[in-house]
Amino acid sequence: MALGAALLFGASTPFAKLLLTDANPWMLAALLYLGSGLGLAALRMLRRLRRTDTPVSRMQPGEWPWLAGAVVTGGVAAPVLLMFGLSRMPAAGASLLLNAESVFTALLAWFAFRENFDRRIALGMAAIVAGSVVLTWPGQGALLNWASLWPGLAVLGACLGWGLDNNLTRKVALADAGFIAMSKGLVAGGVNLALALSLGARLPSLPILLSAGLLGFASYGVSLVLFVLALRHLGTARTGAYFAVAPFFGAVLAVALLGEGLTLALLLAGGLMALGVWLHASERHAHLHTHEPLEHAHSHVHGGQGDDGHHDHLHEPALPPGTRHRHSHGHTALSHSHVHYPDAHHRHRHD
Repeated sequence: MALGAALLFGASTPFAKLLLTDANPWMLAALLYLGSGLGLAALRMLRRLRRTDTPVSRMQPGEWPWLAGAVVTGGVAAPVLLMFGLSRMPAAGASLLLNAESVFTALLAWFAFRENFDRRIALGMAAIVAGSVVLTWPGQGALLNWASLWPGLAVLGACLGWGLDNNLTRKVALADAGFIAMSKGLVAGGVNLALALSLGARLPSLPILLSAGLLGFASYGVSLVLFVLALRHLGTARTGAYFAVAPFFGAVLAVALLGEGLTLALLLAGGLMALGVWLHASERHAHLHTHEPLEHAHSHVHGGQGDDGHHDHLHEPALPPGTRHRHSHGHTALSHSHVHYPDAHHRHRHD
């Protein structure tokens, strides 16, 4: 799911490049966000009308501040900071600095939100980030031609905002992923649209408008849903590391669709990212750990495919094995050992 999110988001770069010939950059950013929000809203409405969707986890009262913080930092503040930086510095330098998002995501997850990691995970993260740097290195000192320090700090501020967004979203990852992504898209798209119009940008032609909306739905909406689902199982830092390969997917698609040349930098970046993904995917984290008593609500399964082994409570009447359902349930204290990730049920401390 994390790699799928990265593939969809990475695909937005070459396709958006085609749309930029007929659309203002700020306006295009707004349309991409709105496309994600409106597309997911339409999909949710269709599923409700057809009554084919399974029960989902609704937001709990204590989760709303986390979602609001994620929307403000990643959906509103970060895009504005990025646009400010892009308007006053070379695009190549900004592209390089955008790789700091995965670094901020991991550092905040590890040191502020206390998510566990080891040397293997840190090395894999470093390899993926190194691949991103190789892929986006401007060459010929382009990064040094800044008019001032402030534009670079603005882009780094945007990366910090998205890093905070990723960690705050982790706090609500057990809720309805579609609702989370829809909310971010509608709010961020609305704010960016208002800003673009206030700066004199105009709506593009209908074909460009529809194309941008569809691209936003796939590359921002569906991608974010997959990202949130991955957060549930992998934790923030690991999901962020997988998502950091998005620039590589975008570059590969640019070669295939736009006829751009296959470069040594692309091959080297691909090798470094493949190494980092392998280090993460081959991780086997197992030790004796204790689950403290916990009560929460989310979608889960008893027995059959999808059972994670941590939901053994009883139901009256009994549910058929494999039935996905949602309700408030408790977990009793339990000590055992098995391979696990820092998912929603394994946020214990490591000494």
